[in-house]
Amino acid sequence: MRAMTYEIRAIAPDVLDQLRKTDDAGRRPRRIVEREGGNPLRCCLRRSRPGEAILLAAYAPLRRWALETGADPGAYEEVGPVFVHEEPCGGPAQGYPAAMGGPRRVFRTYRADGSILNGYLVDAHQSADPLAASILLDRLLEDPEAAMVHVRAVEFGCFLFEIRRVVLENPTTDGVPVR
Repeated sequence: MRAMTYEIRAIAPDVLDQLRKTDDAGRRPRRIVEREGGNPLRCCLRRSRPGEAILLAAYAPLRRWALETGADPGAYEEVGPVFVHEEPCGGPAQGYPAAMGGPRRVFRTYRADGSILNGYLVDAHQSADPLAASILLDRLLEDPEAAMVHVRAVEFGCFLFEIRRVVLENPTTDGVPVR
């Protein structure tokens, strides 16, 4: 028996270490000390707080994914702004990052070769509600062509986080098979 689930991914710690020195556009990231807070942090998948030191860096998620998988996203490779903590943090909490929700999000699915499969415009409720997002992600990842999903802000096009399919072989919970 096989079951499909998914894994929510912030930017990986080793990539964050690189971005804190030189971003994916070849520049040093911009340091910001938060006045009001509220910026979406891609290292821990929460919003920044007043007084926190963060960095604004250029990030190319498909380029990084291609290095890992051998895919060639070609023209679909994008470089965009992301906020991360200036110093390493504890990373994201378990579960869906409701704090990364917003007025309009796009859940963009990608094929294994890095090309865009589809995009789904999502409202504030669906992007911030773990149950609503989970239902949508289950539907998106049921498509055998969907290798991963990027959640992005519509207004700025910014990458927020990634979701990848995970297939479990012979999954059980206390001896009872799970979906």
